[in-house]
Amino acid sequence: MRTAGLGKTSEQWRKEVQEEKNKADRWETRFQEVQTQNETLKKSLSENQKEKGELENRVSELEESLHRHRNRNSVMELKASLSRIEEMKRRIEELEAALRSCEMRIEHMRSNEDRQTEQLHYFQNQVRDRDQIMGEAVLQIREVADHLQTLAVQADVLSVKYELESSRGQELASLLRRIRILSFRAKSYM
Repeated sequence: MRTAGLGKTSEQWRKEVQEEKNKADRWETRFQEVQTQNETLKKSLSENQKEKGELENRVSELEESLHRHRNRNSVMELKASLSRIEEMKRRIEELEAALRSCEMRIEHMRSNEDRQTEQLHYFQNQVRDRDQIMGEAVLQIREVADHLQTLAVQADVLSVKYELESSRGQELASLLRRIRILSFRAKSYM
């Protein structure tokens, strides 16, 4: 059996395990928040792509209109159409920049999500390991308490036998009384 960390009380072990569980819960909550943000960004990206498609269609329509106006030699209408086309092209460039920004943010969120998932698994493993160590420690404490109970019974028998014989016997009886006291303390761990 493992004996590492037996100097800690069961309360200290419970507190340490609870702290690890709390950390794991906080990571789980953060993981959920990141996933929600990721979904929001995906939706925004989809809407921006849709708007870009609509603007590209509108630019195509305006370019066709411009072609018709050129054929009619309407200088005034040509200038207005050119202005609208330039505005649409500028808007498309802005949307493309926004799309690139959204894609970068989504990629960043994905890498954060992976790292947070790894940390969550790490903390869950730590909690499981601590639970196992604590279980082993409790088992060992119970074994020691059982053994002390047996020694207490033997101490009672021997203390009666040696108490009356000599000063050495009285010392032995005193030692046996201390063992009995320890056995009473050990009962609380059973």
